[in-house]
Order: sequence, then C-alpha cells, then structure tokens
Amino acid sequence: MNRLLIRNARLVDDGREFEADLRVRGDRIERIGPELAAEPGEDVRDASGMWLLPGVIDAQVHFREPGLEHKGDLESEPAAAVAGGVTSFLEMPNTKPPTLDDAALEDKYRRAAGRSRANFGFYFGASNDNLEAVKRIDPATTPGLKIFMGASTGNMLVDDPAILDAMFAHSPVPIITHCEDTPIIDANLAAVRAKYGDDVPVDLHGEIRSREACIKSTKLALELARRHGTRLHVLHISTAEELELFEPGPVEGKRITAETCVHFLHFARADYATRGNFIKCNPAIKEASDRAAILRAVADDRIDVLATDHAPHTLAEKQQPYLQAPSGLPLVQDFLGCAIDKVRDGHFSLPHLVRKLCHAPAIRFGIRERGFLREGWYADLVLVDPRRPRAVRREDVLSRCGWSPFEGESFSTSVAATFVNGQLAWDGERLVGAANGRRLAFAR
Repeated sequence: MNRLLIRNARLVDDGREFEADLRVRGDRIERIGPELAAEPGEDVRDASGMWLLPGVIDAQVHFREPGLEHKGDLESEPAAAVAGGVTSFLEMPNTKPPTLDDAALEDKYRRAAGRSRANFGFYFGASNDNLEAVKRIDPATTPGLKIFMGASTGNMLVDDPAILDAMFAHSPVPIITHCEDTPIIDANLAAVRAKYGDDVPVDLHGEIRSREACIKSTKLALELARRHGTRLHVLHISTAEELELFEPGPVEGKRITAETCVHFLHFARADYATRGNFIKCNPAIKEASDRAAILRAVADDRIDVLATDHAPHTLAEKQQPYLQAPSGLPLVQDFLGCAIDKVRDGHFSLPHLVRKLCHAPAIRFGIRERGFLREGWYADLVLVDPRRPRAVRREDVLSRCGWSPFEGESFSTSVAATFVNGQLAWDGERLVGAANGRRLAFAR
C-alpha cells in the first residue's frame, strides 16, 4: 500500500489557507493535521514554502481520440495535464466518430483505462439525429450532454428547433452548451470575404465570430433551460454582455451555471498581432474590456467554473492562412500557472481560485470524492512552488501538438509534484510511474 506523508505544506482548500501535514494511505487522504509523526515505511516529503491544493479538475477538454490522434490522444494529453497539476478531466464528444451513443461512450472509457495519467470522464454528444439515445442516457455514465448550439464539425450541430427544445426537455443529465449563432457567423464571414477575399486578417476573428453571435445563442440556451427547468452549464463565456445574463453567488443550488476559460483571462484582441492563429479559438478572444469584465465575473461568482477548452492542433495546421487554420489552443499544461498569476495580479484570492478550478467542477458535475482535501477522499493533490518561476518553452510541451500559446512568457510559480489517486505522477521535472488515472464516478 502506498504510504506518503507531506509535511509543512500550506494547504489551500474550502476557502482557507492553513499550515498542516497530510497523510496518504493507498489512494486516499487518511489524515490532515499539524505535526503528524512519521510512521515506519512512510515516504516523507517536506513541502516547506509550498502550497498544497486539491488536484485541478478541467471540465472542458478535447483530447482527440478516437480519430484525430495526430493532434493528441488519451496518453499524450493526460500526460500534459498532470504536468500542469490537472488530475481529472471531462472530455468533449466531437471526436471521429462522435460520442453520440452508449457504444461510443464506453469505447472512450475503454481507451482511457490503463493509458490516461489523469482521471477521466466523457460527455455524451447531441445531434439532430440522436434524441432517443439522449433520452436513454444513464446519468451515472457521463457528466453531461454536450450541445453545440453553433458552428461545429461533423454531425454535431443541433440546429433543428424542435430537436433542441426536446433535448432541453428530456435530457437526464446536465446540458453543456457551446453558444454561438451560426447564421450570424456566416453573414459576418461573407462580408469580410467580400472585402478581403481569401486574405482575411486573423485579428478579425472576433468580429466574424462576434459578440452578437455569442449573446443571441446564450440567450436562447437560457430561455430553453428556464422553460424546461433544465440543469444548464454554458461554456467558455467570452463577452461582457453575456455575463449580465448570469446570477452571482455560490455554485451550490444553481441550476444554470457559467464557465470561462483561462485564455479569456489572459489574452485580448491586441495579442493577435503577435500570436496570430496561435490564439485563434471558438468562441473568439475579444476586447481588453471583455477580459476585464470576465476577471471581475470570476471574482463575484457570476462565473462558476474555470476550464481550458484544451484543443490541440499541429503546428502545420496552425501555420496555414487564417481561413484554413483550425480553432483551438493546447492549454492543460499551462492552466494552473496562468490562473495563479491572476491571483498574483490581485483579481481574486488563491482559495477563490481553487474553488473555480477544483471544488466547483466537482460540485457542478457530481464528481464523487474528488475536488477537495478531505480525509477519506481520493488523494488527488498538486504541490505548487511559489518560489520557482517557470518559463514556457516549446521543448517542454508534452501535448502531442508540440507548442503552447504562452511560449516566451513566464509564470511566477511551478508545479513541484502531482499525485493522482495517491501515486506520484509528476515530480516537477518529469513524468513518474505508470498511468494511474481512473474512471470518474458521478453522484446522480
């Protein structure tokens, strides 16, 4: 049995920061308290000067398997995740084939077992053609139903109003939405192409995938959810106007919740000049004023969950002209470092950030016994060293795509160790041991 004692750490959990030791037995936290005495055979780690957090739960990732493994898979992307302190992830259904039935869902769980270094859950997908499969979802098998209410790839755009209404009426699990209005985007793109032809500047991405497209679609999702009493989680909020549609306050008890992504806290339109397609994503990064409003919304609890929307593409794909370059950024390895720097900059406290990264995803999606530092719960842990900055370098990227939108920047902290189910997965320099991730259990 694994026997570990972490001593002299500063624990950050459930709204508090406090000095304590933490003991792990097997895959569980056995004891939290001051000055715990080491026991025979115990691996004792001195964490003086470090923060000990619950493992981060990234509730929105695209890890590309099956069908797109040249970009990433269920080995490469979880490896990048644990290097960044992410111990659990919820993965999206727009793979090839898409996750539109029970067989495809269980295939993903089989693929991840024994290969993923982080714990895993997979969303069920919606299309215009799978309403009956949606009605039959077993709530214990998935964190939720992902609906693309905007442009998407393949057979995953739900644009039939009757089907969309029925999904909101009958889904047995929370609905998770990507909200952008396709007709608005198509009209904007046509107007831009009439002016620029095929040579569209990348800094117009936020005008093509405009705030109006986001606002209209988000309003529709909220209207449907309120009409049917649906549990709704709106993904990657990118505009100040959308934030006003959500209520501030703790995630507990909310039926409608909102999420944003770490890149919306960091980048703004001016960054297209230097980052180009490397920050092209959907929905688009918009103005500095939107970034400021989103940071305030994280602080006042209009935003309930912070995630990545990790979506790797190869360098060759991203280096194509704007119209051909795919949207999406690889972010899991840099997620925690970037987010903690928003604490350093005074936008919110470290316990508040831990709530958005760890506690709220566990609460919102009913993830059993994870997301907190609690005796008897799974020992998913991350040690952060605030004295050791980390430069983002291409050669250190573990995602298969091999690049990061943060290259050339430095974060003020680094991940000193990541533990998944009590086992060391990252030692601050390299991956350690075999894949130890497990299927997440959902309390439904």
